[in-house]
Amino acid sequence: MSARKPLVAVIGDGRVSPGAEPAILAHSLGGRLVEAGYRILTGGLGGIMAAACEGARASPAYQPGDTVGLLPGLDPEEANPYVDVVIPTGMDHLRNGLVASADAVVAVGGNAGTLAELAHAWILKRMVIAFRIPGWSGRVADAPLDGVPRYTEIPDDRVYGVDLPHEAITLLRERLHRYRAQPRP
Repeated sequence: MSARKPLVAVIGDGRVSPGAEPAILAHSLGGRLVEAGYRILTGGLGGIMAAACEGARASPAYQPGDTVGLLPGLDPEEANPYVDVVIPTGMDHLRNGLVASADAVVAVGGNAGTLAELAHAWILKRMVIAFRIPGWSGRVADAPLDGVPRYTEIPDDRVYGVDLPHEAITLLRERLHRYRAQPRP
């Protein structure tokens, strides 16, 4: 039996157009995450969520089950076509707390829903990465989300800012084990 694949949540604007820069970044990120041995968790709908899942599916390393979607409603048909495991929650935006419970969270732009997910991830002491682009990811990149220290063993803990998908993969490889080894609430 193989080891569990770490689960990385990819969050961001659910209404971004497929050809927009954030969608292109999310698509590339999805493929790179799967190639690096991660499984992807999203809110299961469109925009950044669909782009990341589509990128994952396009990866030569893709395996069925690599994309998981936690839907806000109860209808599994609402999931984007690239989600393998569809979980209708019926929780609307409250599902953001579930998405943020992944091993790590990567934000690509985003609006208020993304901010809520970032806050949940921070409170849950997850590793958080944010692209330096317009939206909440760019606003919180490179700084702690608040002034409350989360880990004494990780003095440089912050929302790690990145510009390119491969930088996010490098950070995950170098740092995720430090976050998973820490006690959580």
